Amino acid sequence: MAGKIKEIQQDQYQQEVLDKKLAVLDFYSTECPPCEALAAKYEDLSYLYGDDIAFTKIFRQGNKELAAKLDVSGSPTVLFYKDGEVVGDKLSGGILRSDLMRNLDALLSEEKVKEIHGKITPKETEADVVILGGGPAGLTAGVYLAQAHVKTILVDTALPGGYVATTHQVSNYPGFIEPQPGYMLSHYMSEQAKANGVDFRAAVEVNKVDLDKKTVTIDGVETIKAKKVVIATGSRPRPLGVAGEQEYRGNGISYCATCDAKYFQDKEVVVVGGGNSAIEEALFISKFASKITIVHQFDELQANKVAQAKAKADPKIEFKLSHEPREFKKYGNMDMGVVVEDLKSGEKSEIRTNGIFVFVGFIPNLGSFEQKMNLDQWGYLDTDANMQTSIKDVYAVGDIRTKAYRQITTAVADGTIAAITISKDFA
Repeated sequence: MAGKIKEIQQDQYQQEVLDKKLAVLDFYSTECPPCEALAAKYEDLSYLYGDDIAFTKIFRQGNKELAAKLDVSGSPTVLFYKDGEVVGDKLSGGILRSDLMRNLDALLSEEKVKEIHGKITPKETEADVVILGGGPAGLTAGVYLAQAHVKTILVDTALPGGYVATTHQVSNYPGFIEPQPGYMLSHYMSEQAKANGVDFRAAVEVNKVDLDKKTVTIDGVETIKAKKVVIATGSRPRPLGVAGEQEYRGNGISYCATCDAKYFQDKEVVVVGGGNSAIEEALFISKFASKITIVHQFDELQANKVAQAKAKADPKIEFKLSHEPREFKKYGNMDMGVVVEDLKSGEKSEIRTNGIFVFVGFIPNLGSFEQKMNLDQWGYLDTDANMQTSIKDVYAVGDIRTKAYRQITTAVADGTIAAITISKDFA
């Protein structure tokens, strides 16, 4: 095993972890994208910290008794130990290098931390193209570029898949007779990109992007220098800006039905919104919740007719049309309140509920770009027919760009067009 890392079995746990003064243990699985994203970081940090902290790995499925004993149910999961006791954070999923370092530093003296950090050497990596974002648009661009033998690195602050990975079901993507779970469709795309030779930097922190120089600095360590850049950073759920929303985000208010609907088995929820996302996600939540109240500002829903018909036929779903939320309240665990205003009468009332889901559209992810580019009136990137932005050799694809429709298929088309255009310059 590369790095200063020892792979152990559960019968070695006492000797190799608990009996060490300082240790770190990574529970991993095979065929696990988050584990793959962690592996390079874990290996790199083992060279820096491995003389002072025992770095170990253990195959979770092959050591189920220990995993259960330590309440480890997902891969990867990283635990930190001092004198045989678990300390610090329990890290899982898309683990960032900075979170690993913060917990490793906490095990050591200030002087030792300073010494180790002094050994960190910045590195440069060259590529033909760097893709920022691993949703369908970025992954498709990667597939086409790699197949054209264009050296491509894809950078994502999360795990590859984009927002599609949080969608419970995709029923209109060509090639699949049966609806596909969003996370599986994303997985197929990312695995195809890897198989074709795309080099991934997943679950990383992007420190700086210089679109003029075509450089991207990640994790404070690596600077990727490319000849061309593809921006595929997508968009994120739009907040309402209502009192209480920020305070209770993730603590009573959710923006992801796939992530959180399962926690509302036989509970009541409020869904804010009336477009495709709101209605389709409400139908998914209906599999768990006992009652759903949809709050929408207009007299009619804006979702497609098929989704509307299903929602109206669902006995669990009620509608509060021509209403808008004015405040979110929290009374206790799974005890929320939504103050709504009747837009016709101006009368306010409160809906008591167990949880709240907000689906009112998206805003473009442009926060990491310092250079100014041409935007439309809603803040999305303007491009020409070849996906070229107003900066030379910088392209934009997917939900980040101006377009009439934002669908997986249109994102894939954008990625295709940009990649073919770019590939011609490397022929």
